[in-house]
Amino acid sequence: MKPAKRSLSPAATKGLLRPLAKAWKNYTTAFPGDPEERQPVHSVYGGAHLFKADTAKRLSELSLKALHESTPDAASLGSTLNLDPRLADTIYDRVVRKLEREAVEDFRIDFEDGYGNRPDEEEDAHASLAAEEVAKGHSQGSLPPFIGIRIKPLTAELAARSLRTTDIFISTLLARTKNRLPAGFVVTLPKIVAKEQVQITAKALAALEKAHRLKTGTLRMELMVETTQSVFSPSGEVALPQLIKAGAGRVRGAHLGTYDYTAGCNITAQYQSMTHPACDFAKHVMQVSLAATGVTLSDGATNVMPVAPHKAAAGQSLSAEQKAENREAVHRVFRLHYEHVRHSLRQGYYQGWDLHPAQLPTRYAAVYAFFLEGLDPSSARLRNFIERAAQATLQGEVFDDAATGQGLLNYFLRALNCGAIGMGEIEATGLTVAEIQTRSFAQILKGRRARAK
Repeated sequence: MKPAKRSLSPAATKGLLRPLAKAWKNYTTAFPGDPEERQPVHSVYGGAHLFKADTAKRLSELSLKALHESTPDAASLGSTLNLDPRLADTIYDRVVRKLEREAVEDFRIDFEDGYGNRPDEEEDAHASLAAEEVAKGHSQGSLPPFIGIRIKPLTAELAARSLRTTDIFISTLLARTKNRLPAGFVVTLPKIVAKEQVQITAKALAALEKAHRLKTGTLRMELMVETTQSVFSPSGEVALPQLIKAGAGRVRGAHLGTYDYTAGCNITAQYQSMTHPACDFAKHVMQVSLAATGVTLSDGATNVMPVAPHKAAAGQSLSAEQKAENREAVHRVFRLHYEHVRHSLRQGYYQGWDLHPAQLPTRYAAVYAFFLEGLDPSSARLRNFIERAAQATLQGEVFDDAATGQGLLNYFLRALNCGAIGMGEIEATGLTVAEIQTRSFAQILKGRRARAK
């Protein structure tokens, strides 16, 4: 065969490509991809003065009670939320099992909006008591898989108070647990308007690590995006990459604060909602600027609670009409919360906030419906993708679409972790249990190549 005509010599091509190695190294450092560790589907917020070691258990009991009282079976939940009739029984059963087993995936002990401003002595005491309850829950195994504290913002008035609470809580907790932090522990920083707030918090955490001889990076942070300055800097640049950098490798997540953010955009209370276009814009900026950085994203909360309007006085009972009004009021808010969660999921936000135990049934119903509705096409897509990728690898070709493969794998890992699907359903993709447990698309391909040799 006659050689193809070329104008560039191999040496010239090599010279042109030389800068690419450095650029690619910089890219993979800045954008390592989605974290392989589990991400909770929600964060439940509660005032620090109320937290107890068994809070997660009590929320489980209350959420089951709310489910059984308002939607006692699959048919009633299905009709209330307009679930696919083919999936309603499966969703209901799995929601019940989830609420019994692990109703709360992540809990945030709140020293900010859910706590308020109190005298220093009172907040000191609550910081110590909350830490002791966390230590108790840690020893008893009653904590959720993820837990943390939300501190006050680092404003001129509250910065010293915020760091004082952080110090008291962490120092007390580590003293009670012999320097062992609960898994998934994080400190959430609210109302950020300047990167210096993130820098100072990161330095405070580093100082606490040094004081308690913890490994560098043990204490991690989440940033709340609830000011316009958290989205765009005064110079007009996207602020989030600067904020992440200011965290010196400690930032694990970025959470949208729906109501403070919309208020900052001069949106009146009547129209402040998770589905407002202003929130969608902020979330899109968060998504684009933090994609593949390893920082997880979370949407905000539905602030309308599923609470019945009528309560029976002592020794009396509600009328049939009042019972019907209660049921419809709760169902209306169930539908609102369900649609808010589905809105987040459609936008690629797999985590949100919950503020009330009666929101947990609809959180899981929405998440489970979302994953189960897409299970069959996603299974086929992942199975075909892995087969093509493995074949390309075996033939010695460079397969450079690993990020897509990891994204497909993460879909199933999210569904498996939260209880939407079981191991049998994920094995329908052609993956083995051992491969699933690696949580890494690259490792799966590496293992298949090794076995084929």
